[in-house]
Amino acid sequence: MNIAYLASKVTLPGSTKRRSDAFEHDYTLAELRPAFAARGLELVELSWDEDGVDWSGFDAALVGTTWDYWDRQAEFIDRLAAIERRTRLFNSAALVAWNTHKGYLKDLEARGARLIPTLWLDAVTEASARDAFDRLGTDDLVFKRQVGAGADGQHRLKRGDPIPGMPHPMMVQPFLPAIAEEGEISFVMVDGALSHALVKRPAKGDYRIQSAYGGFEIPLEPSAEDLAAAKSVITALDETPLYARVDMLRAEDGGLLLMELELIEPYLYPLQGEGLGARLAAALLARL
Repeated sequence: MNIAYLASKVTLPGSTKRRSDAFEHDYTLAELRPAFAARGLELVELSWDEDGVDWSGFDAALVGTTWDYWDRQAEFIDRLAAIERRTRLFNSAALVAWNTHKGYLKDLEARGARLIPTLWLDAVTEASARDAFDRLGTDDLVFKRQVGAGADGQHRLKRGDPIPGMPHPMMVQPFLPAIAEEGEISFVMVDGALSHALVKRPAKGDYRIQSAYGGFEIPLEPSAEDLAAAKSVITALDETPLYARVDMLRAEDGGLLLMELELIEPYLYPLQGEGLGARLAAALLARL
């Protein structure tokens, strides 16, 4: 069986404009390819926007390192819908379209998820940015794109800092010291069950946990309470995703707050999760 692995021109090997963190694509394929092959599944890497592909020639398609979708959201959603009309797509086009905009967090909050207090600024002005400090009651804020990933276009600002240009709609949250103290806790889920968990920590002097900024990861055996919090996010969905990454941060009361639910292009940290490839291949086969 042939399985399309949807990547992007900025993550595929040999690209002249490859992202600095595209090694994560290589780690992922190194884990998945042999495990899939052992079950009769051949992975074929393709950019999601490649023209002339006969998607009906694949038994399924996996949304993988599509790490340029945030600047082409409508085109990306349309292409995934077209692919899904010709083959099975995981995660589904509807689930992915919902997950492309951070407004999905408001939906999950309505279903019981605990979030970091958030303001939604569709147009960021000097006045609205400065007002956000008072509205959120803090002197330290993080501005994130409402459609974005990987800290692209993100800003951490202290009260009184110059306000940079932010041409995109943004979400604004208080900076929580827990990101530097304990780190961001990620739960990698396959078919609704835990594959593995890890803590992501920023480099000294930074707050961003992505590898492109020097972030690093440590495997974690989560407590039953923390795992239950992550699973509750998955069970709040209308459909169980084939794969997901639930990113959470420790609140002052010891519980966990949802930072992101990654259903589109999450790096699943195969180096921290032995057997990820086998679990994902088995779950995919069970759905085909």
